[in-house]
Amino acid sequence: MNNRTLVIVAVLLLALLALSSSAFVVKETEKAVLLKFGRVIRTDYEPGLYFKIPLVHELRKFDARIQTVDSSPVRMLNSENKFMMVDSYAKFRISDVGRFYVATRGDESNAVRLLAEQINDRLRNQFGVRDLHEVVSGQRDQLMADITKNLNEVAQKNLGVEVIDVRVKRIDLPPEVSESVFQRMRAGRELEARDHRAKGQEASERIRANADRQKVVIEAEAYRKAQELRGVGDAEAAKIYAEAFTKDPEFFRFTRSLTAYKESFKKKSDMLLLEPDSEFFRYLKDPKGKEQD
Repeated sequence: MNNRTLVIVAVLLLALLALSSSAFVVKETEKAVLLKFGRVIRTDYEPGLYFKIPLVHELRKFDARIQTVDSSPVRMLNSENKFMMVDSYAKFRISDVGRFYVATRGDESNAVRLLAEQINDRLRNQFGVRDLHEVVSGQRDQLMADITKNLNEVAQKNLGVEVIDVRVKRIDLPPEVSESVFQRMRAGRELEARDHRAKGQEASERIRANADRQKVVIEAEAYRKAQELRGVGDAEAAKIYAEAFTKDPEFFRFTRSLTAYKESFKKKSDMLLLEPDSEFFRYLKDPKGKEQD
């Protein structure tokens, strides 16, 4: 390879290097700023291929998509002089990339920090004139809409970004306040539980007393019916005995004597002291029960 060929190759390499360092592509998801010695000279880039002068121009690209500012929880005071821990976030995107670069010096973290400060300032101002109910539920949507509108106007003017939405993720009481609130809630629930137990005990005693009363009434009614049935049975038995006695008095006396013997000698230890000629042994001496002379 001769010297001429080497020169041509070197020139081509330099040209290729110059072309690669001067050409750049702007994507649909990006916004670009062209700087000349640190000064913004162009920002109106559409997606496509462009060229710049190496060593003279500097290109900075930024994300053109919607981004999130997720700030840390901040302690705030409401109109009731109660502290709350407010955790918020915001959605934004770059609208004026030139102004954005100048305001943040090209550092996106500066934009996030400035927006977070602005959000917290506006939340603090709005919460300071509202009570807890209004902040949590009553006027929350309107509150967020007002903050978003106001913050967007300031951010467009000062930072070159469009604030799309501002939301409160969570509102908590500070830890030292939460503990006292939980203690009061626990005491309230315990008081409510004792009240329910007392009412249940009262209902239990009332049911038990009613059951005992019904038991006494049922047993008394059953005893009355039993006595009535027993009386009817005794009367019927007496009637039958009377009829049997009139039909065969001797047989009736015999059966009565057998019953008397059975009842008198139920146990081996039973003993009777009677005269030998006692009427009690009448049927033991003579099966026919004849009277002794």
